Amino acid sequence: MKRRTILLLVFLTLYCSGQAGKNRFIKVYFPDGFSATAELAMSDEERAQGLMFREKINEDQAMLFLFEEEDIHSFWMKNMRFAIDILWLDGRKRIVHIENRVPPCPKDPCPSYVPAAAAAFVLELQAGFVEKHVLRLYDRIEFVLPRELSEPRNP
Repeated sequence: MKRRTILLLVFLTLYCSGQAGKNRFIKVYFPDGFSATAELAMSDEERAQGLMFREKINEDQAMLFLFEEEDIHSFWMKNMRFAIDILWLDGRKRIVHIENRVPPCPKDPCPSYVPAAAAAFVLELQAGFVEKHVLRLYDRIEFVLPRELSEPRNP
């Protein structure tokens, strides 16, 4: 009986951790029909880490930062190894600010990139993505968050 209980607990732990991992990535769709797989940054720790120390990001990859509410969320490039494009999205998933080809920060102090409008999401992409896919302010980016995550409030 004890062995069955232990096996059941091991199975449940593995199953739950596998399920949690599935909700770490979602598909993001752009106006031109292109899609990318976005890693979700949901906690304060995940948002602080972002893409730091990674070697690269491919065109079909992204990182999507989720915030509890729309606000002015600034970003910096500390400990980054490559340039990126950054999109700030409002609660309706419309682009409200764009920063193109943001370079890594070689030394402190690192500059902050501050959007012109409040955002609920921030999407980091390969440098040159915005230009290649002709993204503009107020374009809508489509994605569906996992059910257990509540989307930030709309304005």
